[in-house]
Amino acid sequence: MASRLLSFQFPKSLLSATRVYNHSHHLTVFSRCLSTQTGSKNVSCRIDKDVAIIKFDAPKSKVNVLSRDVFSEFTSIFNEAQKNDAVKSIVVMSGKPGCFIAGADISMLDAFRSAEELTKLAQDGQGVLMNVEKCSKPVVAAIMGSCLGGGLEVALACHYRIAVKDKKTVLAVPEVMLGLLPGAGGTQRLPKLAPLPKALEMMLTGKNVRADQARKLGIVDQLVDPIGPGVSFPEQNTLSYLEEVAVGTARQLSLGKLKINRTPPLFQRLMNSFFATNFGLNMVFKKARESVMRQTKGLYPAPLRILDVARIGLEKGSRAGYLAEAQGFGQLGMTTESRALIGLYLGQTACKKNSFGAPKRPAKELAVLGAGLMGAGIAHVSIERGFQVVLKDVSAQGVARGEHQIQKGLSDAVRRKKMTSFEKDKVYSRLFPTTSYDRFNTVDMVIEAVFEDIKIKHRAIKEIEERVPPHCIIATNTSALPITRIAEASKRPEKIIGMHYFSPVDKMPLLEIITTAKTDKDTIASAVDVGLRQGKVVIIVKDGPGFYTTRILAPTLSEAIRLLQEGVGPVELDKASKNFGFPVGAATLTDEVGVDVAAHVAEDLSAAFGARFGGADVNVLKDMVQRGFLGRKSGKGCYLYEANVKERNVNPEMEALLRKYQIAPKKENTQAHIQFRLVTRFVNEAVLCLQEGILASPLEGDIGAVFGLGFPPMKGGPFQFTDTFGAAKLVDKMKELTDLYGVQFTPCQMLLDHAKDPSKKFHKRNN
Repeated sequence: MASRLLSFQFPKSLLSATRVYNHSHHLTVFSRCLSTQTGSKNVSCRIDKDVAIIKFDAPKSKVNVLSRDVFSEFTSIFNEAQKNDAVKSIVVMSGKPGCFIAGADISMLDAFRSAEELTKLAQDGQGVLMNVEKCSKPVVAAIMGSCLGGGLEVALACHYRIAVKDKKTVLAVPEVMLGLLPGAGGTQRLPKLAPLPKALEMMLTGKNVRADQARKLGIVDQLVDPIGPGVSFPEQNTLSYLEEVAVGTARQLSLGKLKINRTPPLFQRLMNSFFATNFGLNMVFKKARESVMRQTKGLYPAPLRILDVARIGLEKGSRAGYLAEAQGFGQLGMTTESRALIGLYLGQTACKKNSFGAPKRPAKELAVLGAGLMGAGIAHVSIERGFQVVLKDVSAQGVARGEHQIQKGLSDAVRRKKMTSFEKDKVYSRLFPTTSYDRFNTVDMVIEAVFEDIKIKHRAIKEIEERVPPHCIIATNTSALPITRIAEASKRPEKIIGMHYFSPVDKMPLLEIITTAKTDKDTIASAVDVGLRQGKVVIIVKDGPGFYTTRILAPTLSEAIRLLQEGVGPVELDKASKNFGFPVGAATLTDEVGVDVAAHVAEDLSAAFGARFGGADVNVLKDMVQRGFLGRKSGKGCYLYEANVKERNVNPEMEALLRKYQIAPKKENTQAHIQFRLVTRFVNEAVLCLQEGILASPLEGDIGAVFGLGFPPMKGGPFQFTDTFGAAKLVDKMKELTDLYGVQFTPCQMLLDHAKDPSKKFHKRNN
């Protein structure tokens, strides 16, 4: 039960042996360079004849990140190389094959309490990289692995850039995903290298650019092909080769044997000339602003500020541009949107770790029971991540349908250049479609994705247990059925666990793992391990009706139906939802979830929780089901769905049906009133889940709501939203709504406690 979420996503020391030359001068040079490293932990330097090789290599970390300490180390070492007369050129690179620099250390931003402090931080970074840009000696960036955010800004400040042409080497400025802008010169340097529309696209979307794409854009000057295994692993061999090429290139630049030529093709030169005119500049920025407003509705301040800052640099020059960039970084860093997005980033990072430790026997082979939409999706993401997967369905037609879905997904990946045809065939070879249980005797985990019916689930559990080895874990993919009830059919309930995937599985990042009182720790560790290896962001919740995500969505959809009964049209309801920040409107979401599923869940959860899940008349949903208005899957719901038709029309029969259940509104349903009716029910149920122990932490609650249900990312999730908006204000709103509509708006005790004590925050970083 989920909407498509706007993806955002918001990615051993290998120092080469030092060469020492007999000539005393080179020994002196080496000693001087080494002396700069006293106390340096993250940056090192060595001399290869007349080339200084500066390497970022954070100890005990897979990635390099920029912090004040790292910048300080780099500045000290770079200045020493710059002053050294024996050094004629400089190479800047990483000691890690998989990462050049992954960006800034986001956690350090929590220490800043004002826009002025953040502006100073940006100006300090700009100063460091301006020193690199103005260096009289050629500076070459040798890029292998992720080159993101501040990492790309470091590379852009260098005079020449060489990158490895492989999948892991990507360049991006993803600050916009954190509600920020590139603050160390990126908004000023990128538009001068890449075509203006492409530079703006990179800054506004944060998308990764492959090395070969970066070469075409003019961001990278030279590509290096990866090399295979030899004495060392391929990655280390490639890194050594990159260093060799970079040193040679730096030396040629210093000797004047290599001239930097970034002259674009004739057509691009003509376009650049056009973009330099007032008319061209106005057109590009007008279209970019229109695109931003269409996609974000102005709810995210960072993209609009990026456009302003980039334009200032182009129209008023570098001095004004760098100042605007630093001030923009400082002001954006203090916005509630940025704090919310940074909180999500940190939460997402935390949810990609297995807090239950490594499983005793990590799963290698999986079985998926049921080849429908969900089962095929689970199989798809599993084979892509290296699992061997047995995909079983009761009929050959069912299996064929699942195979077709997976093949289509893989073919789409080839078309988008995410993989080659050879890689597609290799991935698909890991799938074993079948109508029998024959291969189940070797699998480590079975994920059943059969129909949402307790009797069918029980039968599936019994059949599976008769055929799997003793260590095998049985996971059930369900959106609402209590796992404890499903486990009643099992002889070994400690091996039963819930794994709630979201549709479409290959696009939705969240996995909600549900544990019962009998689920053992190793089963949980194994389920989390599988989820993480599938590339999912994992939250772990306790069992209960609706678990967490379905439970908090249900009262929101109930309120949406109630609003429809009061005469709010589907279009108006969707507009109010989306203007609050939801990527999908409430009426559309009902159609996407499936009206039959919504009716089933509404009935079950109303029985479990009583009046708190009331508000709407559940007979509206039942009547829709009887008439075949199941939503998108049946072509009719709140809207009509026709092939190849983007503009949906409201279902006229639905309007007639609603008149049968019409309720007089108790207050004018303004957009703000509609939004608070939807959001307060969502938030209250989320807080109640924390109060009752269904959730272990507010962090997982926010991650689940945003990445599973599309809660507005710029608001950070229900708990971050409560901290920012204020629990007292929220409770006051809910009390007004309770007086108007009834007990379903009664604030829970934990929310009341936070309202009484302003010092209570769900997230410590908000104190």
